[in-house]
Amino acid sequence: MPSADRAPASRTRTTAPRPRTPVRIGLVAPSGSLPDPGVVDRAAALFARRGWQVSAGDSVFAREQRFAGPDALRAEDLESFATDPAIDLVLSARGGYGMVRLLDRLDFPAIRARRPIIVGYSDFTAFHLAYLAHGGISLAGPGASDFAAPSPDPFTLEQFFAVTGQASHQLSFDAAGPRRLQVSGRLWGGNLAMVAALTGTPWMPAVRGGILFLEDVGESAYRIERMLYQLFHAGILQRQRAILLGSFEPVPAMPNDAGYGLDTVIAHFRALLEVPIVCGLPFGHVARKATLPVGARARLAIARGSAHLSFSRYPNLSRVARYRSAA
Repeated sequence: MPSADRAPASRTRTTAPRPRTPVRIGLVAPSGSLPDPGVVDRAAALFARRGWQVSAGDSVFAREQRFAGPDALRAEDLESFATDPAIDLVLSARGGYGMVRLLDRLDFPAIRARRPIIVGYSDFTAFHLAYLAHGGISLAGPGASDFAAPSPDPFTLEQFFAVTGQASHQLSFDAAGPRRLQVSGRLWGGNLAMVAALTGTPWMPAVRGGILFLEDVGESAYRIERMLYQLFHAGILQRQRAILLGSFEPVPAMPNDAGYGLDTVIAHFRALLEVPIVCGLPFGHVARKATLPVGARARLAIARGSAHLSFSRYPNLSRVARYRSAA
């Protein structure tokens, strides 16, 4: 556990804000345990330099086998912060595995009623999708380790604070795919393994005409193809207006690939689908990642390799009076 004299994060929740603190973050670990507790201190220090306050839930410091404490503790931490009017933003410390164990424990209508800002990625995709299935919008974005890095990626920080701080945003990036494209729809998706795992369950949102974004890490090309085929056979890929692919690196080569790789998989699905597939989205298990609202209305425009993804009307800090006065 971090020592009290150097830990900018408190382990207890308090409804009494510190003077002149514009934003209060609730840090939770709903999936895997944190291998390095010092991540909490370093992330909290970055936010403290902006005048923000971090309160860490008990799950952040807990461990039970591979998990950040028992299921009940992790679920209570997440729901408590998400429904606490004293917390402005809930941040998932890390992914790993374990979010699917909590889905039937969470009161999604109560969380949606408060319309909180909730941020996470990787295994947290299970929450994003289940919450969207209940009509809520949350943010796929960086975790505690991104903020705790010795030199946090400037793009990641810029995107996080821009998206959380305003009601609309436009992300621009170099794209590989169709030379020209203009589509609009609901932005949704996340980690491919989690999207595939929730297919056919009550936690999978029924999105038609959406912009689906996908990423993964450490999966071989044939496993990526197999998961995409699961979405294809379920009719999910065909119902989208565009498919955005983020980072999948590293993609381990298998001994019998014989030239088969991720490029082969992408080319195969481009031939299989009429839906345009766009590569280059800066998102995934990489240092340089965007912050994307899962469930927000979005517009994607591409011209000669330059993509512009704009989105709006998602939970953000512009509605917090203390943040507006300090911005």
